[in-house]
Amino acid sequence: MSYTCKQCGAIADAPGHLCNPCGDASKCSCCGEMNTDTKHVCKDKLAQMKYVCEGCGRVAMEKEHVCKPAEIK
Repeated sequence: MSYTCKQCGAIADAPGHLCNPCGDASKCSCCGEMNTDTKHVCKDKLAQMKYVCEGCGRVAMEKEHVCKPAEIK
């Protein structure tokens, strides 16, 4: 199943990889905090990010997970 971003039109396999996802709250895989939304970025997660979207500002570990990837230096 694929999801489409309501903001930019990007398509992803999971809603958490979109800038405006419908996403449900869940547990953070990096810090363990409960009830985080898909835009939660903790200190540990931020350290793993390698790309930022030049369109919406979202950060990601893989360039395929953002609309307009730019490498974070």
